[in-house]
Amino acid sequence: MPEIRKVILLLATSRAHVRGLLRGIARYSRVHGPWIFYTDASLHGKRDALSWLKECEADGVIAPDAKENREIIGMGLPTIVYRVGDKRVPHLPAIVADNAMIGRMAAEHLLDCAFSHFAYCGFESRPWSRQRKESFVGRIAEAGFHLDILYTNSDLASWRSFEREQNRLIQWLKSLPNPVGLMAGNDVCGRHVIEACRIAGLQVPDQVAVIGVDNDELICDLTDPPMSSIALNTEKAGYEAAELLDKLIAGEKAADRDIVVRATHIATRQSTDILAAQDKTVAEAIRFIRQHAKEAIQVSDVVNYVAMSRRNLEQRFRRVLGRSIYNEIKRVRTEQIIRMLCETDLSVSEIALKLGHPSDKHIARYFKQQAGMSLRDYRKQCRQ
Repeated sequence: MPEIRKVILLLATSRAHVRGLLRGIARYSRVHGPWIFYTDASLHGKRDALSWLKECEADGVIAPDAKENREIIGMGLPTIVYRVGDKRVPHLPAIVADNAMIGRMAAEHLLDCAFSHFAYCGFESRPWSRQRKESFVGRIAEAGFHLDILYTNSDLASWRSFEREQNRLIQWLKSLPNPVGLMAGNDVCGRHVIEACRIAGLQVPDQVAVIGVDNDELICDLTDPPMSSIALNTEKAGYEAAELLDKLIAGEKAADRDIVVRATHIATRQSTDILAAQDKTVAEAIRFIRQHAKEAIQVSDVVNYVAMSRRNLEQRFRRVLGRSIYNEIKRVRTEQIIRMLCETDLSVSEIALKLGHPSDKHIARYFKQQAGMSLRDYRKQCRQ
């Protein structure tokens, strides 16, 4: 009979990214377990939780590096921390988000919508929010644009705390030039931004386009309009964390190793469904490319559609987007492939057929040239 691991698992279930981690951990334990988990619910009502956990003779710990967990993290057990603070816990492996990548991806998405005004709304007290902001600001600055920033003094975890910040948020949104592309630190923040826009009489996405982070489908679908969001491969990270903890319990060493939560793709919804290009001809051409992204369209099809010389349209594309018509077609078609890989169970053959690629080999070569990795590896990165 396999040895049963006893694991202290202090990850709250209120956020989609944490639930993703938990799904990955649970999947590993089903395959390689069984494991017994001591969770927040297990500790409820215990007067001395630390003593009780010691009596349980747990084998390992996965917990956020929050102040309230310091004693549990310091029990001397094999431990993986879910990093939410500024500083690494010395000598312990950590689950960390690639916040630089997340910020860049949000910036690229809003730049692709052809905005010239940008904004960021996040949480001053959260290191991950500040890191996402810095990366977002950096990419927007590279493109030659300025942006406005609002840090909230509350984590907006409840409507009561949101109400204290609501007026400041509304006044800030009204002060922004529009149309504006706005990144929210996460989906919770994005939801409150969209609600504030409604109260302020600002149209989403026509005046304020909003993108969040976590792709929490419940939150994103509850907003009006539904919110675009950056999806993270949290389930894969959870699986890797459980796998590493299993090795630590078995006596392997892995000090200071990071398990990275990466952004996989953007789940595009109505909150960023806009082309803000001032050049109406370019906007019309981009709309044509997006509408026909599942077809094997050529540059000549785009030129014929807008009834303009190729040279003139190319010059306008480079002025507005900083890339050629051909590169925009490739980018949009690659984005379609990524969406199908991450959001559907379609086989490569079915994806190739739907997107007008002549064969599996053709779409595989095409995707590797554009994305830098194979179709199989990308799907694995998204979904483990």
